[in-house]
Amino acid sequence: MKLKFDRAISLVAAGVITALQTAHAAPVYEIQNIQDYDLNGTLESTINGYGMFVNQQDKMVGISKGKKKLEVDDETGSAIDIEEGIPPEQRVSYSINLPIIANNFTFDADGNGASGSWIPTFDSVFGTTHPKDTDADQPETINSINAYYYGINNNGVKIGSYTAPEQKTEFTGERNDNNQDQEYWYYREFEERGFLKTAEGTDIALVPPYTVYSKDDTDVVVGGVSVAAAINDNNLITGYATTDLAKSSASRIDSCIDGETYPVDVCVQNDQYPDSNSVRRIIYQTRAFVWQFDGTDVTPTELPLGLESTSDNVFTAQGLGVNSQGTVAGRSHVYRNDNKDKLAFDAAYWKKDAQGDYQYHWVKMTNDQLYSVANDINDNGILIGSYHRYIEGYPRDKFFYLDTNAEDPTFVTPNDFYNVMSDRSSRPRDINNKDQVVGDIEVTAEKELPRMKGAFLYDKASDEFNVIDDLLVCESKGYVKDDAGKWTRNQVEVVDGDGKTLYYDSEIRIVEANSINDDGTIVGTAFIRKPSYQYDEKGNLVIGENGKPLFALNANGQPVTAYLPRMVVLKPTTSGTACEVEETDNSGNGKYERKGAASFAWLLLLPLVWLRRRVQV
Repeated sequence: MKLKFDRAISLVAAGVITALQTAHAAPVYEIQNIQDYDLNGTLESTINGYGMFVNQQDKMVGISKGKKKLEVDDETGSAIDIEEGIPPEQRVSYSINLPIIANNFTFDADGNGASGSWIPTFDSVFGTTHPKDTDADQPETINSINAYYYGINNNGVKIGSYTAPEQKTEFTGERNDNNQDQEYWYYREFEERGFLKTAEGTDIALVPPYTVYSKDDTDVVVGGVSVAAAINDNNLITGYATTDLAKSSASRIDSCIDGETYPVDVCVQNDQYPDSNSVRRIIYQTRAFVWQFDGTDVTPTELPLGLESTSDNVFTAQGLGVNSQGTVAGRSHVYRNDNKDKLAFDAAYWKKDAQGDYQYHWVKMTNDQLYSVANDINDNGILIGSYHRYIEGYPRDKFFYLDTNAEDPTFVTPNDFYNVMSDRSSRPRDINNKDQVVGDIEVTAEKELPRMKGAFLYDKASDEFNVIDDLLVCESKGYVKDDAGKWTRNQVEVVDGDGKTLYYDSEIRIVEANSINDDGTIVGTAFIRKPSYQYDEKGNLVIGENGKPLFALNANGQPVTAYLPRMVVLKPTTSGTACEVEETDNSGNGKYERKGAASFAWLLLLPLVWLRRRVQV
């Protein structure tokens, strides 16, 4: 995900968000991977890190995105120190005319890891290379496989998705001023495929049923799509896979077969890439699946669609969560109440009947809910998800839960802010077997403006809803006690390219909680504050006399700061108390005007890695 930090504004309003019910002995949390008021939360040579899932053994998986662009001093030829601020990202484009460069990398971390507690450690998938070992100037080192981890069970089996490696074929197109030196076209066999990685380190692909398009005597590898989204301790995996090509997409492949502009594989790749609106031009019929892994082989089972398909329309179903009984949570196209005028993409679950066959169950929605999704289900049969509807004239997503073991399962929308159901969008990500739910919620209330997001923790038993930032000890929010015993923002010291010493305030915000185990350990994403560098008109770093980059400064000569996402690990603590310092000035009294503005853009969006697991069709 690439966002331009093109606006620097104060975030004072971010502190005016919380009057939640914390009187029911809500747990107090500490960040575990904090280091000098910074987060060790991404792989070396990458910019962004995201925590995805944690199991009961305190082993977690995550994703790093955004390989740092290597900056070299033109005069000395030596690398430039870009660690203190926000470094530039290596640009990755979708083009059949350029080598394929990966920008997503898998890692794991362990509370008792050999290299240290909760240290992100690169974990290769199908031969991927560590981002620190790849160099754009040395093609043989370039990693072309994008890989994603989404889960790990208590047996140590990891699951996720990956892309095929780059292939190339001789360039035979017409020459022009832009391609005089082009030697090859670049393509790959598939764009996304689910996989599992055994505890011993063996990678096993989950090949979708549909990968080859056939016309007359010609077979074309289109690759298909599959994703492994969740796994239980019986090594049952759920996700989704493609079963056929959409009729409109078949026409595109026919044009590739009959066309003369590109080789067929290159033509197909060109259509597989998203267009300028990020829309895929080749689409598939997609169905929810489970795969049973027996330690050696994988047995796939297609789950029923939520409707009878008798047309060429494209219908989709996805498995997104699974409990120990094998019940699957997800979503499917469905005709609501069997009314063919009411097609919707709704939350669903699949449960085995007495004969051991999976049966589809619709999570009943009304016409007020435009669409919905179920993200997970625990061993108690409590399903969590969200629906999309208009509230006070604005489209919002709202978190719900549903007891699938009830005689007449009906979804419940919990209260959130001020013990009422607010108009703020909320989306759950995970539920443990103690009926604790984590996810994200909007924490500002502007009607006409984008809203900032924060992670939440909801306890079903007490019906208690908390923003996780309000459960942190002060040190985990970027505060330090001064000599008078008052909490103040930790001051970070950096040296500018002109040798001047500058300062900015530490700040950590938990913006996304993706997983919670039964011990209450939470992993997700936090934003940390970093100073921004200066760039010239060509987009190059401005280097000072001492060989270091110059920081962007505000009118007061202080660093302009912005936010970067980092993997975060949180554990309940009994040795501390929740920080009661309001967003005030450094003395702890009065309104806090931050020293140096902060980019608002990162707080408006959550990582796109969730689009792949929870949204992508």
